[in-house]
Amino acid sequence: MSFFRQRYEWIIGLRYLRAKRSEFFISVITFLSMGGVALGVAALITVLAVMTGFREELQRQILGVTSHVTVRALEGNLGNHAYVLQETSQVAGVVGAAPYISIQAMVSLQNRSAGVMLRGIDPEQEVKVSSLARNVKQGTLDNMPEFGIILGRRLARHLYVELDDAVTVTVAVGSVTAVGTLPRMRRFKVVGIFDSGMYEYDNSLAYVRLEDAQKLLRLEQAVTGVALMTTTPEAAFEVGKTLRARLGEGFWVQDWMEMNRSFFRALQMEKAVMFVILLLVVLVAAFNIISSLIMVVMEKGKEIAILKTLGAGSTAIMKIFIINGGVIGVVGTAIGTALGLLLSWNLERTVRAIEQIFGIQLISGQVYFIDHIPAKVLTSDVAWITGMSLTITLLATLYPAWRASQVDPVEALRYE
Repeated sequence: MSFFRQRYEWIIGLRYLRAKRSEFFISVITFLSMGGVALGVAALITVLAVMTGFREELQRQILGVTSHVTVRALEGNLGNHAYVLQETSQVAGVVGAAPYISIQAMVSLQNRSAGVMLRGIDPEQEVKVSSLARNVKQGTLDNMPEFGIILGRRLARHLYVELDDAVTVTVAVGSVTAVGTLPRMRRFKVVGIFDSGMYEYDNSLAYVRLEDAQKLLRLEQAVTGVALMTTTPEAAFEVGKTLRARLGEGFWVQDWMEMNRSFFRALQMEKAVMFVILLLVVLVAAFNIISSLIMVVMEKGKEIAILKTLGAGSTAIMKIFIINGGVIGVVGTAIGTALGLLLSWNLERTVRAIEQIFGIQLISGQVYFIDHIPAKVLTSDVAWITGMSLTITLLATLYPAWRASQVDPVEALRYE
């Protein structure tokens, strides 16, 4: 008997989930509410997993081509890069440093041409500051010959270039001749093709030896800057801060977060906005829970009155309907979490299947920088989503439960 007194709220609350034939409409709304919560939670988990995966994939690809920290002169080229290399080698957290030259150029073959960012590198030092060596799919970065060039995969495809073809590189720096100032040109042999996985880089980057770039631009010993690799991408901020204090004025030190700040800030803002928008789906489901519980209260008015005449207090009545609505929220959240995790873990396979079935391309590298959908589920995101969903659905039960506790037994049973 004591067990029943302690548990009867649960028994009655769960029983109200099973509607009678006359209450079929209420039951439909209840299951729709549960489905709404499940869909909202699943959509939130999937979208946030995609946003997180998208950010990390872009970060990986960006850091595969660019360095963690760069040091440049405030004005003009960096003529004393040996001093910079010596100073940076003494900074804790720096694991590699390499000089580079960067300039806009045009690469052409016969009647085809493309604007590129031409980057002069030291092949032996470049492996310490970027993933270029791993990204080269044809040819090799080792023993890069004089006046050899490495092109991005999409750039090579655009120019219809293959290994050992000769291309013409033109830079805007002029050479004074008898007929006027002409842009400098040089023939380079294609010795490698790289694939970073990021459309923007594969379509607009070309690498040559540092000495060849200096000869082409007539820079002698000057370079554009020095690229640095740190122990971790997160350590780049502290390393940059230390270098600014160590090198003093006349140098411009940037970490990768600063170079891409607006881009990653936009991604973070988009993630936050998507969270708020999709949370509205859960809120709509919560309103459905409120409406279904209010109808249950109206339908069960006589039963509530009988419970009160048998000694059930207002708190017990509130517990019954909080349990009733809480079960809807818990079950809906659990189903949505399972669906969201299942979809996130198999998202790439699902998208490929849809593309094959309908013959369409959902993700274009020309628009989204990458040509696939990465997804990474963070435990913190799942915890936030489930916590918010359970809180919203629990709060949605309070008003109907309070209304039920205010039922007057005399009025409810007056005409019975």
